[in-house]
Amino acid sequence: QVQLVESGGGSVQAGGSLRLSCVSSGHTYSRYCMGWFRQAPGKEREAVARLYSGGGATDYADSVKGRFTISQDNAINTLFLQMNSLKPEDTAMYYCATEGPVYSNFCLRQDNYRYWGQGTQVTVSS
Repeated sequence: QVQLVESGGGSVQAGGSLRLSCVSSGHTYSRYCMGWFRQAPGKEREAVARLYSGGGATDYADSVKGRFTISQDNAINTLFLQMNSLKPEDTAMYYCATEGPVYSNFCLRQDNYRYWGQGTQVTVSS
């Protein structure tokens, strides 16, 4: 069974940085997508950044392009989200999720991933 555990959230002032981590276990697919999603109070969940294991293609929400970077370290089964130049509107619960096995990078445009972590809170103050 796939398990995802996020960490790295916290409170930061606008303009600051945070790095989120997501450690995965039970993940044996050779082709999969992993991503970071967020949900603010009263808003729908949205995809922030997604990564396809086959070649490392990525997809970012327009609102975070140039500020956030998704990456992974397969040696330690960890997905990262480096968040720079944070804004108050980035405040949300951030979730790590994964979908697999997949057979193309179409998962970069999907939101209904099968496995989810418990989330980590990010709060950005102005």
